[in-house]
Amino acid sequence: MSFPEPHHNHATCTAELLSRAERTCERRGSRLTDQRREVLNCVAESHSAVGAYDIIERMAGHGPRPAPITVYRALDFLEAHGLVHKIESRNAFVACTHPHEGEPAAILVCEKCGLVAELDAPEMFEALQSAATAQGFAVHRSVVELTGRCASCGEGT
Repeated sequence: MSFPEPHHNHATCTAELLSRAERTCERRGSRLTDQRREVLNCVAESHSAVGAYDIIERMAGHGPRPAPITVYRALDFLEAHGLVHKIESRNAFVACTHPHEGEPAAILVCEKCGLVAELDAPEMFEALQSAATAQGFAVHRSVVELTGRCASCGEGT
């Protein structure tokens, strides 16, 4: 997915993600509990990365304040089901914008506005996997993050 237009209808993105989450969990025999759904909804409120404590504050704005461990467990579940990505460099999460069923995606992070987009690059991941295998290394998880400026923010410093 490319970076969203500045004034796009984000409600559609969120609705599609929640619908996909329900289908994914049903297909895998998992439960999308109310707590997990609420955490996913908080992550999906924008295309920017959000930290666990930001999620806690958002949830506390319309209900009881959840314990951090509850939010972290929900995030672990959502990440394992391919519904959110962890932005390692920011220790934050962003909603997965398309169903790639466990296939890795490179994460593009705009250092000016904070928007995040996914970049499908299967050839790159295949090359990395081959290079690692040639070294006798078994890859269990890969994270590729690219920081820079989105088209809306331009290339200035």
